[in-house]
Amino acid sequence: MKELRTIIRELREDKDIKQKAIAEYLGVSQQTYSNYENGHREIPIWAVIKLSKYHQVSIDYLLGAGQDYAGSTNLNGKYLGDITMHDVVYDIQRLNPQNRRDLLKYIKFLKQTDSEP
Repeated sequence: MKELRTIIRELREDKDIKQKAIAEYLGVSQQTYSNYENGHREIPIWAVIKLSKYHQVSIDYLLGAGQDYAGSTNLNGKYLGDITMHDVVYDIQRLNPQNRRDLLKYIKFLKQTDSEP
């Protein structure tokens, strides 16, 4: 299981964000944030909560209890059951243009119905 410090570093690097930007968001110095990532300083609970909001991931994900997060670039990780994100993308790419458009419309529809009370 990955450590919190490794997970926050990977999230930051995946998005090409500088430590300084996240430090400013947290209201700490760049050195303090660097110490979080390097394991030289314990990451306070309030910072974990803010980091989950910043990266739009669950606290479970940050703490290593969840495997995936929206926006993950790991195409070979399990997405649903035994299906990988690579499988999903490959299948979408094999659709004809009209079916891709229809799929995108359907995804938009599902997102709208998912957010309704």
